[in-house]
Amino acid sequence: MIGQLDKIYLTFGKRNAFHRLVSYFFFEGRPHTTRGQFLNPFVKTFLNLLAELPGSPSPDRPIYITGLGRSGTTVLGKILSLHKDVGFLNEPKLMWSLADPQTDVCGDYVDSSGRFMLNPDDAHAETKLKIGRVLSRYAFLTGIKRPLDKYPEFIFRVGYLKSILPTSKIVFISRNGNDAVASVAHWSQDKGVVVGERTDDWWGRGDIKWTYLCDQIFTVLPEYSDVAKLDLNKLDHVNRAALEWIVTMRQGIETLNSWPNDVYHIKYEDLVREPAIELEKLLRACELAPSDDVLAYSQKALKVRERKAKPELEETISQLFDETMSMLGY
Repeated sequence: MIGQLDKIYLTFGKRNAFHRLVSYFFFEGRPHTTRGQFLNPFVKTFLNLLAELPGSPSPDRPIYITGLGRSGTTVLGKILSLHKDVGFLNEPKLMWSLADPQTDVCGDYVDSSGRFMLNPDDAHAETKLKIGRVLSRYAFLTGIKRPLDKYPEFIFRVGYLKSILPTSKIVFISRNGNDAVASVAHWSQDKGVVVGERTDDWWGRGDIKWTYLCDQIFTVLPEYSDVAKLDLNKLDHVNRAALEWIVTMRQGIETLNSWPNDVYHIKYEDLVREPAIELEKLLRACELAPSDDVLAYSQKALKVRERKAKPELEETISQLFDETMSMLGY
């Protein structure tokens, strides 16, 4: 589906479809496992133009969806995009990599220097200026008030993000590990592509994302000292997915404790089970007015599914997995 425009979404009017197509073709860029990468040079030129035009505009309270991919991040973005004030950017990593190459941990646009953890001190004035310009001009060109950016890895960079966009509203969405891990592993096996001697999949271009996870988190942070003893490069997709879920969920919990007034937590399972209640709370947290379209689409797009069984994991990983499930109340 181009721009995630499913049949149900298209019934909500041309204006919403227009916003998504503008976002898709002019702002988001095409990552390493997708078609249409020939568009990237044109998108890059356009984004650089917007970033270099004079002025210091500031976007109005941009909303960020963070967490782990395959945990409801995209569908939540699509749901919120039907709000009359919102325009949805689905992982505009090209935009961010042009402003700060360190943000690209998948190797989609930058071959090195990616960092999972970014702090306020890493938010340079030029990055703030470029992001402010591009997001403000995105809002102007699409006629929306509030940019919505889905960028899961920003759960590791909340201080950095708040330094760049002080008025941003940040959403952390979690999903139970059984389903999230199964979905990530299946996606990586199904969507991965072989390019010469390298494989491009969930773990980045030529495994670069996994390398960053190992070098910057699993072999550095003391709470993963037992994980560091494993042969990390020989782990299968399931064990890798479990480790990424563990570290992302724990980072989310830590962020909620550190930024209680800036980060809002929603569970995917609660959203699916009671969309009206959960979306009412979420809209309020994001300072958005109630929306009939948001609720109507959620009721059609969200489906309750049977929870999958716990994945088979290495003993060390299994213990951390169970602890993390408990920490999240699963």
